[in-house]
Amino acid sequence: MMQQNGMDPQDQRNFMIAIALMVAFVFLYQVFIVEPEQAQRRAAQEDVATVQTSPGSPDQQAGIEPSPADRLPEMPVSVQEALLTAERVVFDAPRVDGSLSLRGAVLDDLSLRDHFITVERKQELRLLRPRNAEHGFYASWYWLKDGRAFAGPQDNWQLVEGNELTVATPITLRLEKDDVAITRQILVDEDYLFTYQDTITNLSDDSVALTPYGSVRRHGAWKAFLEATDPGSSKKMGLAHQGLIGVLDGKLKLRDYNNLAKGRGIKGADTDRTNLTSGWLGFTDMYWMTALVPEQGATYDAAFNLRGGNEGIFEVSMMLAPVIVAPGAEASIENAIFAGAKEYEVVNAYKAAGIPRFDDSIDWGTILYYITRPFFALLNWLKMQIGSFGLAILALTLLIKIPLIPLYNQSYKSMAKMKKLAEPMKEIQERFKADPQRRQQEIMKLYQREKANPLAGCVPILLTIPVFFALYKTLYVTIEMRHTPFLFLQDLSAPDPTAIANLFGLLPIAAADIKAIPLLGLVIGIGILPILYGVTMAGIQALSPPPPDPTQRTIMMALPFVFMFVFGGFASGLVLYWVWSNILSLMQQYYIMRRNGVETELDKLIKRLFGRAPSSAE
Repeated sequence: MMQQNGMDPQDQRNFMIAIALMVAFVFLYQVFIVEPEQAQRRAAQEDVATVQTSPGSPDQQAGIEPSPADRLPEMPVSVQEALLTAERVVFDAPRVDGSLSLRGAVLDDLSLRDHFITVERKQELRLLRPRNAEHGFYASWYWLKDGRAFAGPQDNWQLVEGNELTVATPITLRLEKDDVAITRQILVDEDYLFTYQDTITNLSDDSVALTPYGSVRRHGAWKAFLEATDPGSSKKMGLAHQGLIGVLDGKLKLRDYNNLAKGRGIKGADTDRTNLTSGWLGFTDMYWMTALVPEQGATYDAAFNLRGGNEGIFEVSMMLAPVIVAPGAEASIENAIFAGAKEYEVVNAYKAAGIPRFDDSIDWGTILYYITRPFFALLNWLKMQIGSFGLAILALTLLIKIPLIPLYNQSYKSMAKMKKLAEPMKEIQERFKADPQRRQQEIMKLYQREKANPLAGCVPILLTIPVFFALYKTLYVTIEMRHTPFLFLQDLSAPDPTAIANLFGLLPIAAADIKAIPLLGLVIGIGILPILYGVTMAGIQALSPPPPDPTQRTIMMALPFVFMFVFGGFASGLVLYWVWSNILSLMQQYYIMRRNGVETELDKLIKRLFGRAPSSAE
C-alpha cells in the first residue's frame, strides 16, 4: 500500500525500519521501562516526609492528628483476627456482605457477592478491611466539635434497633456524649450505597456546633494494597486510572497512586477544594471504588492527606459546614458511602438519582471519550440482545464494517490495480535505478495512465484505528468484561489462556506461568488467537501489492510474526475482534481481487496443490 507512493527506495527502507523499531520498542517496554520506573518510584518514596495539608484544610481544622487512628498498626493481624477486636453488626445485601464496626461506626469489612478473585469464582473479592489488619481499607462519617473528634474513630456506638443490616431492615445506632445525643440510622440499597442518616439532639442549655467529617483511608504501599484487593491490578496502572477520584462542583479530579505516594493531592487552586456544594470523592482501583457522597447542596471542603510518612495512610476526606443546634432542638443530615464495583448500569443509575457525573468513575479516556462511551453502550446493548459479550464483539465488528463496505471495495479495487502494476513497477525500478528523479516521474506517469491511487488502500485502515483503541480501552476498564468467558477463553479482559507450551490448553499448565519465563516465554507462550491474528495478517499481506524493494518485502513479511507476539499480551477480546475483522477483510479483499482478474498468492497455492486456479467471479 504505502510502499507504492513514489518515495525513494532508500526513504521507503528507512520508513519500514522505523516501523520495525517502534514495534520492538513496544515489545520491550515492560522489561526496560516499567520495571526501572517502579524502582525509581520506590526510591523516591523513601525521601517523602509526612505530608501536611494546605492551610485551612479539613484535617488541620479538625485537629485529630496525631491519634491512634492516624498510625499504622505495629503488628497487623489477619482480617479474621481484626474482626474480633470490636463489636460488630452484620450486613447482608444483594450485592455486598460483611460487617460494620460499632467503634467509630466504620464500614471496614465488605466483600462483593457477584465478583470473585479468580475465574473459578470460589472466593468473593474483599474490598474493605479493618484498620488493624494488613492493608487496612475503611470509611466512615464522623463528627467534630471545637476542632476535635467528638464522634470519632475511637468512639463506641450503641446498637439500639435492628440486629442485621439488610435492604429491608436498617439499623439504628446511638452515641451520647457531653449532653449531645447522635442517633444514626444506616441503610444499604440493592447495589453498593450505604446511607448514614444522623440526627443530633442538643440536651444542654447552650447551642452546640458539630461538624460532619467523612474519611476514606487505605494503609501501606499503594502497590501492595492494590494487589491485596485484586491480584494483578497494580500492573495495569497505565490502562486505567487508579488513585484519587472525585467530582467537586462539577469538576472531575484525578490523581494516581504514584503521585499520591509523593504527597501530591487534589490538583487545582484552593477554590477547587473549599466551599463546595456538590460532588463526591474517594479512591478507585481498576474496577472498584470507595467514595464519600455528601448531602448534595451542603457546603464542604475536600482534601487528600498522606499520614504516617512513607507508605503510611492514604486518606481522602470531606469536612462539611458545622451543624448548629439550639438548646433542646434537633438537626439532621444525610451522607453516604459508595463501596463496590464500577458497573456501567449501576453508576448510571446513581447519576440519575442525583450524584453528579458518577458515571465518570469509569475511566473512559480523554481523547477517545466520545468514542469509548457510545462504543461500550452499543456493545452492552448487543450483549443484552445476543446473551454473550464474545458474540457481541463479533456482531459489533460486522456493524462497524458494513458502512465501510463501499470504501473498502474502492480500496481493494485500487490495491488490485496496484498488484497488476507490480511487474511494470519493477521494470521501472530496474531501468532507472541510477536516476531517482526520472524513476519518480515514470512511476507517477504509470499511476496516472492506469488511474491507480497508491494511498487508497490505507484509508480504511486509518478509519479502524480509533475503533481499535476504543475497544482496547473498553475491554480493559469496564468490569463487565472481567471474568467473562467465551468459547475456550476464560476471561475476555485477559490474554489468551492457551499457549504452545501447554498444547493450547490440553496440558494443565497456566499460560501466565509460561509467559513469565524470560525470553523463551515470549515464544512458547503464544496462544491460539495471536497465532490466528498473525496468519490472517499474513494472508491480507499476500493479497496486497508487494513492495518492490527486497529489504522492504523482508520487513513486511516479518511484521505479522512481530505483531503476533505483541498481541500475545493483549486482552483476548481485543484479539478476537481483530482476528474476526481480518477474516472478513480477507474474504472481501479476495473477492474484489478475483473480480478484477488478479491472481493472488492463494490462487497460486491452489494451482500448485490441485493443478488449477479458481475461476474469477462473474
